[in-house]
Amino acid sequence: MFPVARAALNLAARGIQHAPVRQAHRKYEPNFHDKYGNLVLLGGTAVFVTVWGYVVTQLGMEWGLSPVGRVTPREWRE
Repeated sequence: MFPVARAALNLAARGIQHAPVRQAHRKYEPNFHDKYGNLVLLGGTAVFVTVWGYVVTQLGMEWGLSPVGRVTPREWRE
């Protein structure tokens, strides 16, 4: 089992050593986040504001009002 583990580590180390060399010769290509990152962020912000705007304005919730003095106990039915 030891030779197999040593060979696996050797392959992994060799791959790690060669990865920067390979990438150094490549031309920079923008990835998904470079291309669409700001657009996705703005779209998510628009959806967030729209949904919460609807929730706050249309559902008729009373925000932050204390029930003290408004809640009155009902008589028990016996």
